[in-house]
Amino acid sequence: MASSLSTTKQFLGAPSSSRLGSFQAPSNLSSSSLQLPARRSHSKRLEIKAAGSTFGNYFRVTTFGESHGGGVGCIIDGCPPRLPLSESDMQVELDRRRPGQSRITTPRKETDTCKIASGVAEGLTTGSPIKVEVPNTDQRGNDYSEMSLAYRPSHADATYDFKYGVRSVQGGGRSSARETIGRVAAGAVAKKILKQYCGTEIIAYVSQVHKVVLPEDLVDPQTVTVDQIENNICRCPDPEYAEKMIAAIDAVRVKGDSVGGVVTCIVRNAPRGLGYPVFDKLEAELAKACMSLPATKGFEFGSGFAGTFMTGSEHNDEFYMDEHGKIRTRTNRSGGIQGGISNGEVINMRIAFKPTSTISRKQNTVTRDKHETELIARGRHDPCVVPRAVPMVEAMVALVLVDQLMAQYAQCMLFPINPALQEPLQSNSEPAAANVAL
Repeated sequence: MASSLSTTKQFLGAPSSSRLGSFQAPSNLSSSSLQLPARRSHSKRLEIKAAGSTFGNYFRVTTFGESHGGGVGCIIDGCPPRLPLSESDMQVELDRRRPGQSRITTPRKETDTCKIASGVAEGLTTGSPIKVEVPNTDQRGNDYSEMSLAYRPSHADATYDFKYGVRSVQGGGRSSARETIGRVAAGAVAKKILKQYCGTEIIAYVSQVHKVVLPEDLVDPQTVTVDQIENNICRCPDPEYAEKMIAAIDAVRVKGDSVGGVVTCIVRNAPRGLGYPVFDKLEAELAKACMSLPATKGFEFGSGFAGTFMTGSEHNDEFYMDEHGKIRTRTNRSGGIQGGISNGEVINMRIAFKPTSTISRKQNTVTRDKHETELIARGRHDPCVVPRAVPMVEAMVALVLVDQLMAQYAQCMLFPINPALQEPLQSNSEPAAANVAL
């Protein structure tokens, strides 16, 4: 029997001349001996997979926009339907992140007013992608004229050119911290899901600015509140140390310099069972998320590097039965995660941020055409990023946890749980109406 094959599909991005023409097999050629020219390797060369702007597997967030473009924002895909949601839910978090909120932050004036463009109908999420937009209104592109010619030391200017061969000069483009607006907006949605579904709270605060270190025993992770943290412009829950931190920032701000610091984040009432035992350990996912934030230089959880100075008998968290018949640990050097899986205790982590790269002091550098020169950077920049990094850290932690919550539900909750060993993910402490919304 004669056999014929017509192949007319054009590979994406290929020129018209690369199209395979219609192929007619001779009548005396059996179908079993029919062979086509090998073109698979050519098709693979044409495949392009964009990467770097999307986070998450089940609750997926893509951020877009640049510092001095028309605006920034995000698209949230995978949000459960029937969640009550409005711009005000996001605006609270965006106001904590926005510039110009105090003398120790960048003086750039932006309201960062968000608009939900899709995915919400009559105050409820529809299950379709949610688009959030925030316009840029206080751009000053001329401030970057010198930086269009010379690289800022320790900034992403040079490496961006090394990678792409072109960049958005004004404001640093995608490497600007303004990109985090989309993360914070999406994180607000994630925090609401976690709070309503399983009663999870995520709280971050500044625990170090330069050489001013807040002693750990001054903050109780079980009782510290957002009000205590938001009570001062540094977002440190201890008023005395907050003043010391503010003074440290002021001291370098007036000199045109900058300092770094540490943000501590705690998670209360996280469900047990989040995370996986090998490559997708919960602490590994949290580390990646937090280290993807601008200016981050270090991450540790639980006892961190200090645990290396202890013996096993000193470091181990011994188990006991509490008054409610639950398995608990007497100490929490594991940081709420053991074997890559949450154990129900408070999850705690610390993220180190470097001093802001863009400073108004003279520095040696090179130009884009490879000539040594000196640079005094202009523009409006934070003398210390950690006060505004607090809501950014909370957002990234929330995005990890809601993604892991969905993964746990998808894999381990389809069939009845083993009540002797497992607990339901859903909290019983929230009103039934709040849970129905999900």
